Amino acid sequence: MNKIYLVFLLLLPFGIYAQNQEDYIKRLKAIQNNGVTYYNVDGIDFTSQTFTNSFTEKDLKFVFRKYGISNEDLKTKDTKLSYNNLHVLKSKKITDSLNEMLSYYFIEDKQKMVTAICFAYFEKPEVQFEQKLISLIIEDAIPMHVFENKRIDSVDFAGRKIHLSNGCYWTNVNTVQCPGNGEMNWSVHKTEKTAKQAVRNQLTLTKIKKGLKILSEQQVDVIFESNPAKALKVVYGFTGLTNLAVKTSGGKTLTAFYIAIKVRENYVSCVMSFWNNDQINESGLPPLLEKVMQLHK
Repeated sequence: MNKIYLVFLLLLPFGIYAQNQEDYIKRLKAIQNNGVTYYNVDGIDFTSQTFTNSFTEKDLKFVFRKYGISNEDLKTKDTKLSYNNLHVLKSKKITDSLNEMLSYYFIEDKQKMVTAICFAYFEKPEVQFEQKLISLIIEDAIPMHVFENKRIDSVDFAGRKIHLSNGCYWTNVNTVQCPGNGEMNWSVHKTEKTAKQAVRNQLTLTKIKKGLKILSEQQVDVIFESNPAKALKVVYGFTGLTNLAVKTSGGKTLTAFYIAIKVRENYVSCVMSFWNNDQINESGLPPLLEKVMQLHK
């Protein structure tokens, strides 16, 4: 899970493939915006976009430029996919212990157009996962219930419908902002390990933001989706007067809670945050955060 608002597939034998496909579908969420589809599952973000270009060297150059793919980038064919394709893998060092991996697939779809699918990781790319999700996308086999409506009056939070007030909107898949009432992003995971890693990665990415300083950091007791839990509470301050987030919010400090916990049949990684000038209720939390978490008193 690599988003925060601070500035902020090898085809298996059919029986196994069908079982794993269903498994992913249970945790997968997506939104569509301006011709791009954004997906999230197990803390992995990926996108798909179809171009009217044909799968020719000339037309592919146009698509490559859209994704920052240069002539020097190595392009290979994934022979395990049943579609004509080119694959590009790029790595970017974030910190000494964290690398961002971008795995791009450029695929000739059934309409002879190019569909570009990009997976973003902070771990080693999962090739079989990619191949499975590519097949679902190209075959148009992702159920409609996976896709969230652009207009938000309620959201599916790990299997529970949460009703929201007017004015809330998506800033990314599984990322809801309610101006003045808080923001949260989450991902649904199969394992506790990936949920905890997603939270650690997001915390690392936030800490290295320029113009940001940590004022306090502590473990606190909370009730999250009716479950007693520990959350990491971090209060951030900002340096300089040019920070876009500070200008937009008018706030001076940002409080964030980081948590990874089992919720119903899956695990959830979640980051919830609010500005000091948001509406803070008697609970010590803004209205959005109150819908999923309570502070232990």
